[in-house]
Amino acid sequence: MPGAGDILRRTIYSPLGAACMSLLPCIDIEPKTPATATVILLHGLGADGNDFVPMVSELQLPASMAVRFIFPNAPAIPVTLNGGYVMPAWYDITEINIDRKIDAVQLIDSAEQVRLLIDRETDRGIPSNRIVLAGFSQGGAVSYQAALTYMQPLAGLLCMSTYFATRDTITPNSANKRLPILICHGTRDPMVPERMGQQAHQRLDAMGYEVQYRTYPVDHAVCAEEIADISQWLQRVLA
Repeated sequence: MPGAGDILRRTIYSPLGAACMSLLPCIDIEPKTPATATVILLHGLGADGNDFVPMVSELQLPASMAVRFIFPNAPAIPVTLNGGYVMPAWYDITEINIDRKIDAVQLIDSAEQVRLLIDRETDRGIPSNRIVLAGFSQGGAVSYQAALTYMQPLAGLLCMSTYFATRDTITPNSANKRLPILICHGTRDPMVPERMGQQAHQRLDAMGYEVQYRTYPVDHAVCAEEIADISQWLQRVLA
């Protein structure tokens, strides 16, 4: 099928590889022609980089956009909320409440690991303002931290079914004060209630960011209507 979803090369980068030492392992999907933009998308708790790979073709982006998609894999760590079970996670969740008690040090460390992936893209010739950072659930919480503190302007921030975990402690970088942000949330989400998405929207609005907020009649998932909205948004911010 034509479009940015044409997979010419699907490479799994490993931190054991000499070319990407210290980087998160990730799945890198190339467009049909040399990439001129990049989307880095972080998965949620217990998933891995493969979780959102099918979305590349579903977005039906024009082939002319030439977008590289990168899907990092979180490390496997014990998660207190799940009885200490070891699973892929960007940070530990120790308690579920209205604000969610988390290991903020681990979240910030994960955001730093994402920053290294952004730096790699600029080293590969993609300007920072052609890079979109995105995340679902836990991945979205890390994306808030990573994007808003990045020292060069990015193209956009996409947050799906997530929350702004560091909203009271973050020190944003002025380079991204005009960062376009799209928040998507399911109105029936039992894992991350929609009020948490609303709180993020309100906080970002108060901080002066350009935010679009979209809701969908789904639970903790991504639906076809949401993917269509994301496609239109990506085409706008990467125009």
